[in-house]
Amino acid sequence: MQKIHIMDTLLSNKIAAGEVVERCSSVVKELTENAIDAGSTIIKVDLIEAGTKSIKVTDNGSGMEKEDALLSFERHATSKIIDEDDLYRIHTLGFRGEALASIASVSKVHLRTSVGTVGTDLVIHGGKTISTQNGDARKGTIIEIQDLFYNTPARLKHMKSLYTELASITDYMNKLALSYPEIQFVLTNNESILLNTDGSGNQLKTFSQIFGLSTTKKMVEIKGENEDYIVNGYISLPEVHRASRNHMILIVNGRVVRNSDLNRTINDAYHSYKPDNRYPIVVINIGVDPSLIDVNIHPTKMDIKFSKMDVLQNLLTQIIKDVLRPKTLIPEMEEWGTEDFYEQDSVSLEQPLVQEKKTEYEEITLNLDRLGEEPILYEKKNVSSSQTETKEEESFQKPTERLPELYPIGSVHGTYIVCQNENGMYLMDQHAAKERVNYEVCLRSLTNPKEQMVPLLIPFTFELTQDESIILRENMDFLRGMHFDIAEFGVHSIVVKGHPAWISKYREEEAIKRVIDLVIHREKNFDIGRFNDHVAATMACKMSIKANDLITIEEMENLINDLRKCENPFHCPHGRPTLVHFSQTDLEKLFKRSGFDTRI
Repeated sequence: MQKIHIMDTLLSNKIAAGEVVERCSSVVKELTENAIDAGSTIIKVDLIEAGTKSIKVTDNGSGMEKEDALLSFERHATSKIIDEDDLYRIHTLGFRGEALASIASVSKVHLRTSVGTVGTDLVIHGGKTISTQNGDARKGTIIEIQDLFYNTPARLKHMKSLYTELASITDYMNKLALSYPEIQFVLTNNESILLNTDGSGNQLKTFSQIFGLSTTKKMVEIKGENEDYIVNGYISLPEVHRASRNHMILIVNGRVVRNSDLNRTINDAYHSYKPDNRYPIVVINIGVDPSLIDVNIHPTKMDIKFSKMDVLQNLLTQIIKDVLRPKTLIPEMEEWGTEDFYEQDSVSLEQPLVQEKKTEYEEITLNLDRLGEEPILYEKKNVSSSQTETKEEESFQKPTERLPELYPIGSVHGTYIVCQNENGMYLMDQHAAKERVNYEVCLRSLTNPKEQMVPLLIPFTFELTQDESIILRENMDFLRGMHFDIAEFGVHSIVVKGHPAWISKYREEEAIKRVIDLVIHREKNFDIGRFNDHVAATMACKMSIKANDLITIEEMENLINDLRKCENPFHCPHGRPTLVHFSQTDLEKLFKRSGFDTRI
């Protein structure tokens, strides 16, 4: 008896709908993208009960003839690609020809469309055509989707709450409006307007209509290009960040996309400007030849692959760093407290690479001569300030002008240095500031180490599992390049006879094991830059003065001068701000002196 048979068209469309139509926002996405591809300049989306009852999309695009309107609901029917070559140079948002057939199979559809002459009025329920008749001559298309998933109760039962569905639709419409600022988008729910852009073509103005004026003021324009990519858009200043990546908006050739690698690259470019577990707000437009990307890897067409990802990542990193580097990034009092800053004070390693040793100078046991430079430590009893200043001058380049001249006048709880100048008052976190100073010294030393290898009197032997042994053998040259004297020792063991100069005394075995574990865990993706940064941040925290440590005015002045010489004087290595500004106006507002004679 024959077991294999061809599925009914309606059944296959319902199965396809499970991939294309996941929720109400999926329907909105497909219909609005069709409206954009039709050349619309005004697109209105009207929802009833967050789209669960009705989704109506009205546009003023090119419209369709009767034959095309009927054919558009057939599976794999499209006007956007003809042959296989078109698949590699896609310029439209839609191209699969599956959306309308999938939507129609799980809903009730009412389509009215016209090219400017006699229109077409089409009704389809559950994929079956109910009626076809002539319609009005209004150019454009009006398509209404009612009772989504009415004939697939299992899918209907798993729909999210109305608020969740509405939030998802609003989020996508916001991103779409930023992708096409030249199009006017209107979104309503139960006749209440949620979005109404002006279609002026100004992306920053559209951003302001979505995110508000206060956030828009904190956005910075970026531009850059190379042989393969053109990048432009806006990124937020480091003081503006969010708890999720949802506000990192990537637009490739007008298409809103998701790409975790690019999100990670953008976030890494902000490293030490903000907490690593917080994310900036960005709207980045990427222009690229369609042949260098592949959007045909998921039915939603939001996932994308780049053939030259490393080139794009390097370009994005360079552009963002070049924009942030010259900025004066001191938070104002009015913004202070609006963000949840990173609470943990230091980066912790499972096995610390530096060991604290209690002396009268509270110095650590890291051999800093091996690093090539001395750290900047505050004198406690016998340290000569003149010697310290000499070493500091050797460690830094000329001061930057981004940090204003500050005059310390005291401290609060031995933690926050109070400074003033003609622009108002500043509060400086002495630990965060000192951490930044020491971090940059240590990072330069680790990045440009003296080519020294410290031999071990008694070599260390480490036993590994078979898979660990295989991975480490592949990376042996990498470890030798880091100045480890390392070799195989037996079947699944290695022996270390020497280590690089920056490894601290007394904990060499733990530190070496930590490096080996990192290399094994990350395999060939081990990043020496990230590793050096991790070590530098840890060392900087341990060697810095702590909260409740009282220091003199002279020591405060030295700290400010050291901070002025840093590449980024505004944040500690973990992204916390080093100082906050209170303007004269802010102070007057605090004490209700606004409008009064401040001399009284």
